[in-house]
Amino acid sequence: MTDHYTTLGLSSAATLADIKKAFRQQASFWHPDKNPAPDAPARFRAVQQAYEILADADKRQAYDDNRRRNLLDSPLQTAQDIWGHYFRQLL
Repeated sequence: MTDHYTTLGLSSAATLADIKKAFRQQASFWHPDKNPAPDAPARFRAVQQAYEILADADKRQAYDDNRRRNLLDSPLQTAQDIWGHYFRQLL
């Protein structure tokens, strides 16, 4: 499961204004026309997807509910996914 909050560099307590600001920053950085990195198009799509879900109140609520449920159902797998995504961003 992709962590949309991590994709945008936010915590789950972020406001809509925080989400919009983070989206603009990340989208500008990862836009394929501005970033020559080979993974820029995929990262740009991930940022767009995260914004689409987190900016819509109903989709965000469903995402948060599913996120909490996954964390409780499989905490080890969830922790591995979160840390793996975090370290991929650092490297």
